[in-house]
Amino acid sequence: MTTDLAIVLGLLAAAVAMFAINRPRMDVVAILVMVALPLTGIITLDEALAGFSDPNIILIAALFVLGEALVRTGVAQRTGDLLVRHSGASEMRLVMLLMASVAGIGAFMSSTGVVAIFIPIVLRIAANIGTAPGRLMMPLSAAALISGMMTLVATAPNLVLDSLLRREGHQGFGFFDFTPFGVPILVLAIGYMLVARRWLAVESPAAPASRPRLADWIDSYGLAEREFRLRLGASSTLMGKRLDQLDLRGTAGINILGIERSTPYGRRLIQPKADSVLQADDVLFLDVFRKSTDIEAFCTAHGLRRLPISGAYFTDRAQEIGMVELIVPPGSPLAGKSIAQSRFRSVYGLAIVGLRRDNQPDEDVDAQTVLRGGDVLLAIGRWNRIRQLHRGRDLVVLALPGEVDEVLEAPFRAVPAVIILGLVVAMMITGIVPNVLAALIGCLLMGLFGCVDMPSAYRSIHWQSLVLIVGMLPFSLALQKTGGVDLAAEGLRAMIGDADPRIALAVIFATTALLGLFISNTATAVLMGPVALALAAEMGLSPYPFAMTVALAASAAFLTPVSSPVNTLVVGPGGYRFWDFTRIGLPLVLIALVVATGLVPVIFPFHPG
Repeated sequence: MTTDLAIVLGLLAAAVAMFAINRPRMDVVAILVMVALPLTGIITLDEALAGFSDPNIILIAALFVLGEALVRTGVAQRTGDLLVRHSGASEMRLVMLLMASVAGIGAFMSSTGVVAIFIPIVLRIAANIGTAPGRLMMPLSAAALISGMMTLVATAPNLVLDSLLRREGHQGFGFFDFTPFGVPILVLAIGYMLVARRWLAVESPAAPASRPRLADWIDSYGLAEREFRLRLGASSTLMGKRLDQLDLRGTAGINILGIERSTPYGRRLIQPKADSVLQADDVLFLDVFRKSTDIEAFCTAHGLRRLPISGAYFTDRAQEIGMVELIVPPGSPLAGKSIAQSRFRSVYGLAIVGLRRDNQPDEDVDAQTVLRGGDVLLAIGRWNRIRQLHRGRDLVVLALPGEVDEVLEAPFRAVPAVIILGLVVAMMITGIVPNVLAALIGCLLMGLFGCVDMPSAYRSIHWQSLVLIVGMLPFSLALQKTGGVDLAAEGLRAMIGDADPRIALAVIFATTALLGLFISNTATAVLMGPVALALAAEMGLSPYPFAMTVALAASAAFLTPVSSPVNTLVVGPGGYRFWDFTRIGLPLVLIALVVATGLVPVIFPFHPG
């Protein structure tokens, strides 16, 4: 062993130790590596920073943006809603559909992002069917990890191995080259989880304090049966009138909460304003707070037709209509003014539908109700206006409902998002343009069609992961220059001897999975990829089965909660302990090992013709 190799191995051991104790952060460790290696003189500064010019780094960043578009437009959330609809109260059917859905979505976006999306969905489902979240959270994380075995772009290790093959002068992997291995592993994992879930937590962890739901406020403020949907007929007397001319709040005890109107993009719910002019075929969403108002007589007098309502007090429109509890602080300019005098709707874009005074609901709230300091108001309106309340000082936001976390930022762009994603996948499959260019085209199209904006695009990129990959790439180069890769390959070759090449794949898989106990799967792929290719060359075999085995093993990070952020995310909601992952995850690793060693040589022969 040379002095240079000893230095590199010492730095590697230090990095692994810091990864294991998570001190400092992984991206900081990567930066330390980038700084330390050039100082040793083993690699140059340009070589240490070369990872920033790797096209796959740009590709990974672009994939984060594409995944964010699927979140903002509700594609992922709608998948969760379908899951609830089709699973019913059956936990077995739920586990099957959950794992299949997560693996399917995770094949095209960040697995960490998929888990973050599905955790609240799974918690809600668990509460509805009366099961412990711990019986569902680990199947969720397992499916997210397996999603990395589905497509080329599903996880960073796949792209790292693809980039390594191309740097070595090989063709690289195709978009769906991983799918023949991911699908059988997923099927076997689902079957295993249907049995193993009974060994998971049977009691729910203590639930943190949660926000009230819209249904809670509807009940406590007595809003039920005050909601109506009315359509303007062609001869309605309200057609062509401005809302401030009608003054329905003062004359009829009616709040107009929203106006559903036809637009070039379909029917949309628009915010009512003082100068809004009503049109034929408009649908009015009304809160009738005056008990003496005869809604049937009102409809007859103004040429309106009642429409059915599918959700209690418009909760079916919670993506567009929200609620908020507010306090009128002492000294507020609103104190001492009636609701009409405060011009509440004109100033804040919201309607007051409930009031609590001295902790008791006031059922006689109307336009002439005088506000006092300490009053608690329940206001309703569009979410964008509710969020703007934090900027002012006249009112204090007391509480937001749980539904605020589920509001989509671009709910009407789901169809364009799916089409654009399909186009990106098609470009990657056909190879008409390089993968990174296809992803960048997809990002531009997502921005053009409003599926994502620049601030959310930048926020969506997991910079820590990118810095980690870039920082660990110099290790691979340093090990190659100092002979470390060849030494490791020779050691594995001596261990394997003349055994069947499948044994070599098994050893590579086990070594990668073991290393993944201590460092991220991306760093594992960076380090093990060159060793696997060197071993293939030493044995005179094709590099593809060895590279694929490393990629699959890197995604088989089932053994500890720190093996992957995917596992870490579900520890709290699932109420898990450290060793729960080891006892449940070990059979999953063995399943992936058997499938990899059995199928990889069939699809990627050791001696291609």
